[in-house]
Amino acid sequence: MPWHPSLSVGIELIDEQHKEWFNRAERLFDAGKKGQAKEYIGELLEFLDSYTKKHFADEERYMRQLNYPGLEEQKKAHAAFIAQLAKLREDYDASGGSISVIINANKIVIDWLTKHISNMDRQIGEFVRSK
Repeated sequence: MPWHPSLSVGIELIDEQHKEWFNRAERLFDAGKKGQAKEYIGELLEFLDSYTKKHFADEERYMRQLNYPGLEEQKKAHAAFIAQLAKLREDYDASGGSISVIINANKIVIDWLTKHISNMDRQIGEFVRSK
């Protein structure tokens, strides 16, 4: 599922980072279609670990600067996603990259991106525009 303008938050830094997430998820999907997902998932998990933490730190810093009222709720959602990624990494390491872990990785990433961006991150943009 590629990034779509309908997922735009309206804040360039956040939108660009979200686009990169979608790009990586799309690469995993393409690798799966080519039978190469097992090789790519380890790389994706490493990327997600580092990039997600950077993105969340950037996003939370931005929300603090705005005195955004939903910061604590966002921080809880971010922590929950980081925990999901850690569990996914454990599953991957334990299974050696089984197909179920690959499918679960795709589902977690796409679900998180579409639901979190649509429901929570979009509110940041609305808050900025209302000021």
